[in-house]
Amino acid sequence: MDRPQFYRFHQGEKTLPFPNAEYEARLGKLRATMKAEGVDACVFTSMHNIAYYSGFLYCSFGRAYALVVTADANVTFSAGIDAAQPWRRGYGDNITYTDWQRNNYWRAIESVTGTGKTVGYEGDHISVAQKALLDEFLKPKATKDIAPATMLQRMHKSAAEIELIRAGANVADVGGYAIKDAIKAGVREIDVAMAGRDAMELEIAKRFPDAEYRDTWVWFQSGINTDGAHNPVTSRKLERGDILSLNTFPMISGYYTALERTLFVEEVDAASLKIWEANVGAHEYGMSLLKPGASCAEVTEKINAFFAERDLLQYRTFGYGHSFGVLSHYYGREAGLELREDIDTVLEPGMVISMEPMLTIPEGQPGAGGYREHDILVITEDGNENITGYPYGPDFNVVG
Repeated sequence: MDRPQFYRFHQGEKTLPFPNAEYEARLGKLRATMKAEGVDACVFTSMHNIAYYSGFLYCSFGRAYALVVTADANVTFSAGIDAAQPWRRGYGDNITYTDWQRNNYWRAIESVTGTGKTVGYEGDHISVAQKALLDEFLKPKATKDIAPATMLQRMHKSAAEIELIRAGANVADVGGYAIKDAIKAGVREIDVAMAGRDAMELEIAKRFPDAEYRDTWVWFQSGINTDGAHNPVTSRKLERGDILSLNTFPMISGYYTALERTLFVEEVDAASLKIWEANVGAHEYGMSLLKPGASCAEVTEKINAFFAERDLLQYRTFGYGHSFGVLSHYYGREAGLELREDIDTVLEPGMVISMEPMLTIPEGQPGAGGYREHDILVITEDGNENITGYPYGPDFNVVG
């Protein structure tokens, strides 16, 4: 039997998150960057860049995946276990590599890139071992880290991306309302989280009947479990007076959105209310600062001053917001657009960013717990548009 090192297996109809023209526009901008930097071929290995330029979001399970872009080709590379799904869900060509011979993945890639070229790679993703194999099989004349340039491109959203992100924010709101309805003393965190997740998945299926459904989740935290923003769900039972943290995360075709809110079960004590209202004040102030021309560092310093005036800055635990787009809790991040002291990126129309101040008051102190609000904002020509709808603050979120 003749066993190939790689082959093409295409069947079914292509179904993509965006029209072909959207991918052509993205690839066109990438190719302009490649030409300017003298790069002949890009070998993308990350989930976020492969999804951004092709629409295909891979499931690695210990296997390697890639997208190669040259001046006249764009080809995804996938393992045989996925059959034709990567072709159906990806813009452009697809090659399947076989596993009967080690490194057929790189042999397949070399069939498109050739050897002796200048190759772009993702320095923030490719492993040392895989970079060595790239050098061995592609024998590049030179290599260049293309990751910073692709991150900069992803930070500026197209109209089609903003439309999808807006839909995701609407879905996050649906999950938020389902969670609010499920909250009552004696209910477990996991039960409340499932109510929100199920509501969002059903809403995504209604809005996007041709999509693949994966990775939507909820972090619903109570009491001491609210101290960290990314604390997993537990089976802790809610009690009267508990501080709660509602976090809904719909995933649509690799695009992440979020809703995060502070709540209390049935009642909120005076010390907690004071902290909560201060964080809401920072949230509202922060949103007012998100305008074209403002730098991430400048926005951060102003919110820092707001908290410092109230003797609360020492309870801040992370930056005040980040970019939205093709990202997830286990892949991707547009680190150049985060509201932190060390980020000088200037906000521009078409960027999408969150405002999410958080204060964590240690156990044993009045008002102990984690307080966090989170809205998603689209930067416009003269300000911003808030696309999050679920209300924040004590008037709406003392529940049960």
